[in-house]
Amino acid sequence: MKSRILSLLVFLFASVFHAYSQEKVTLSGTITNKSNTETLIGVSIYIPEAKVGITTNSYGFYSTTLPKGTYTIIISHVGYDRLEESVTLTENTKRNFGMTENSKTLDEVLIKTNTPQANIRKPEMSTNKLSIATIKKMPAVLGEVDVLKSILQLPGVTNAQEGATGFNVRGGSVDGNLVLLDEAVVYNTSHLFGFFSVFNADVIKDLKLYKGGIPANFGGRISSVLDIYQKEGNNQEFHVNGGIGLVSSRLLVEGPIAKGKSSFVVAGRGSYAHLFLKMANEPNSAYFYDLNTKFNYKFNDKNNVFVSGYFGTDNLNFNNSFINTYGNRLFNLRWNHIFSNKIFSNASAIYSDYDYQIKIKTIGMDWKADVKNYNFKYDFKHYVSNNLTLNYGINSIYYDFNPGTIKPYGVSSAINPDQLAKKYAYENAAYISADQRLGDKLSVNYGLRYSNFQRVGAQEVYTYANDQPVIYNKDFHIYEEADPTGAINYKKNKKIASFGNLEPRVAIAYSLNNDNSIKASYNRMSQYVHLISNTASASPLDIWAPSDKYLKPEILDQVALGYFHNFKDDKYSLEAETFYKKIKNKADYIDGADLLGIDAIERVLLNGEARAYGLELMLKKNTGKLTGWVSYTLSKAQQRTPGRNADEPGINNGEWYRANYDKLHNLSVTGAYSVSPKWSLGAILTFQTGKAATFPNGKYLYQSVTVASYGARNENSLSAYHRLDVSATYTPKPNKKKGWQGEWNFSIYNLYNRNNAASYSFRQNEETGRNETRRISIFGIVPSVAYNVKL
Repeated sequence: MKSRILSLLVFLFASVFHAYSQEKVTLSGTITNKSNTETLIGVSIYIPEAKVGITTNSYGFYSTTLPKGTYTIIISHVGYDRLEESVTLTENTKRNFGMTENSKTLDEVLIKTNTPQANIRKPEMSTNKLSIATIKKMPAVLGEVDVLKSILQLPGVTNAQEGATGFNVRGGSVDGNLVLLDEAVVYNTSHLFGFFSVFNADVIKDLKLYKGGIPANFGGRISSVLDIYQKEGNNQEFHVNGGIGLVSSRLLVEGPIAKGKSSFVVAGRGSYAHLFLKMANEPNSAYFYDLNTKFNYKFNDKNNVFVSGYFGTDNLNFNNSFINTYGNRLFNLRWNHIFSNKIFSNASAIYSDYDYQIKIKTIGMDWKADVKNYNFKYDFKHYVSNNLTLNYGINSIYYDFNPGTIKPYGVSSAINPDQLAKKYAYENAAYISADQRLGDKLSVNYGLRYSNFQRVGAQEVYTYANDQPVIYNKDFHIYEEADPTGAINYKKNKKIASFGNLEPRVAIAYSLNNDNSIKASYNRMSQYVHLISNTASASPLDIWAPSDKYLKPEILDQVALGYFHNFKDDKYSLEAETFYKKIKNKADYIDGADLLGIDAIERVLLNGEARAYGLELMLKKNTGKLTGWVSYTLSKAQQRTPGRNADEPGINNGEWYRANYDKLHNLSVTGAYSVSPKWSLGAILTFQTGKAATFPNGKYLYQSVTVASYGARNENSLSAYHRLDVSATYTPKPNKKKGWQGEWNFSIYNLYNRNNAASYSFRQNEETGRNETRRISIFGIVPSVAYNVKL
C-alpha cells in the first residue's frame, strides 16, 4: 500500500512539474485599424487551444503568456471583419494586427459587446459601451448626432429636465459624474441649454460609461465615470469630413505628419443661428463654437507621445440685459511606454479650465468665476499571467478655484468691484487593482484606492460662534446665515483642512454557462469638489467649491446585483440589475439661500445624507436590419438633512424627501432600421415621470398683496415627460469608398410637438386678482436637415 501511495505521489509531482516546467513565452502587440493605423480599444482576442480570452487596453495594447506551440488567434471587434491567424510561438513574440472595417456596417448596427461570451464571463457590470457606429444610427437633432443624448437612452441615466445641462446617473447629482475627454476633466458637458453636447461625434473614438463597479483607477466623483477618447488621426493619408446644418456646421481634417509615424486630427464646430436673428432685428442671440485637436508621434515600438486639446465657448445674450458666457479648455500631454511585453505604462500631464461669466444689466453686475486643475497621473498595466492582470498607479491634482470676480456693468451701476476669496487644494491618490480568473466559471476584479485631499491657503477663513456658520432662529423657525466672529489668515500652501479615505472596490462574475451569468459589485468612492447650486440642474451660474472644515467630502457606498443573458445565438441579450447606494455628507441648502456673489458658501449649507435604489432592465436586439434596445428604470432618489440637535427641525423636518433629479419611471425605446443600402431610419421614444417640484399649498395677505405659501420640499411633481424623435438618412452612393461621399440627414425632434413642462410659474392676475398657474416649456417640434460629407 505504501509503495502504491508513493508511486501516486511521484506521478502527481511529475505531472505538476511537467505542467509548470513547460517553458512559456509571451505574445504581445498592438491592434489597429488597418487603413489608418488608429489603435482600437477593447478588441476581443480569443485563443481556443488555451481557452484564453483577453482584450486590448485603452491604447490598443494586448499581452498573453502561453506555452510554446502553435495557436489560432481569433480577433473580433464591433464594426470590423473577424480576423483569424495561426501563430507559432517559440520565443517572446511581438505581433501587431490590423483589422479591416466591416463593409456591411450599413446593414447592421452592432450594439453588443465584441464577444457575448466574454461579456458574460467578465467581472464588469453597471457598465455601458456604445460604438460610434451605433450612435451615428440614432436620430440626429438639428442634423447632428449627440454623444450625451445617446447615453440618456441607457438604463439608470436621465437628466433633470429638457434644456438642462449634464446628466444624472442612478439618482446622483450632475457634479457626481466624472466626465473625461482624453483623461482631462470636463466640467460642463453642454452647449446651448443642453441642446448640443460638447462632444463632436466626428472626432470621438470610443466611450464607456461606468454607473457602478467602478475600477480603482477612477476617483474623485461618486455617481459615474464617462470615459471618452478622441481619434488619433490617420497616419497614412489625408481625409476630410464634415456637415452643414440649419443651425450649425462642422469640419474635421486628419492626416499624416510623418507617414507611418505621426498624425494629426483637427475638428471644429460652430453655430450661426444668431446671424439670422440679427438680420431679423431679433435682440436675443445664442451661439457656440468648439475645437478639438490631437497630435501623436511614434518614436519606436515602445514609445508613443500624444498631445490633445479641446477649446469651447458658449455665448447667450438676451437683449444685452442678461449675457452669459462659459466654456471649457483642456490640454493633455501623454506618454505611452512599454517596459516589457508584460508591463504597459501611461504618464499624463493634464490641464482643465472651466470659466463662466454673467452680466446682469438690471443690477449692473459683471460676475466671472472659474475653476482650474493641474493633473499628473502615472498608470501601469501588468499582465502577470493569463489569469491575473494588475493595474496600479498614482494621481495628483492641484485645484485653483475663483468663486467670483465682480465688476460694475453699465454706466449707472452701483456695484462696487470685489474679489471673492480664491480657494486652493491638492487631491492625491494611489491605487492597485487585480483582474483575476478563478477557474472556468468565476472571475473577480478587486482593488483599493487611497485618496487624500488638502485644503490650503492663501485664504482668509471666517470663524463663527460655536463653530456654526448656519444658525437656527427659534422665533421665526427658520435657518439663517451666521455672522462671522473673526477670521484666520492662512498663508500660501498652509493647511486649512485635510481628509483621507480608503476606497475598496470589488466585482464578481459567475458564469452559469456560456450564455448566462450572475454578477455582483461593491464600491466606495469619495468626492472632494462640489457644484454648489440650488437649481434643479447644472447651469453656468453654479459655483464649484472644495471640501473644507464645513463642507465635508461626500462618501458613497454602492452595491449592485445583476443577471446577464444572451439568447437565440446572441441575436438578443438581456441585462437586469438592482442597486442600492448611500451617500454621507450630502450638502443641502437652507430655505431662501442666495448663492450669487456669496463669499462664504458655508453660511447657506447644511450637511445631510442621500440614498438611491432601483431596478434597471435592458433588452437589446443586436443583429439584423432592425436593431435597437428597450431600457427601463424603476428607481427612487431621496435626501435627508436632520437637525443638528434636539431643538432643530432640520430641512423638511428632518424627513426623507425626493431629490431634485428623482424620477420613478424612465422608459426609452431606441431603434434603427436599414431599409436599403441607401436609406436608413431611426427613432427614439422617451417617457419619464415628472421631476420633483415644490408647489404652493396656500396663500396669505401681506400689506394687501397675496403671497403664496409652500409646503414640504419637493413633495410635488411636474407632469410626465415624453417625446418621439425620428430621423432618416439617405446615402446616394453607399458603395463609394473614395472621393466625395455624401449623405442627407432629415430629422424631427419632438415629432408630435409635446409641450413638456420645464417648470411652472404661480402668479396673481393683475386684472382679475385670481391666482393662476402657467406651464413653461422650452422646446416644441424641431425639424432639421443636414448634409454630411466625407473625403
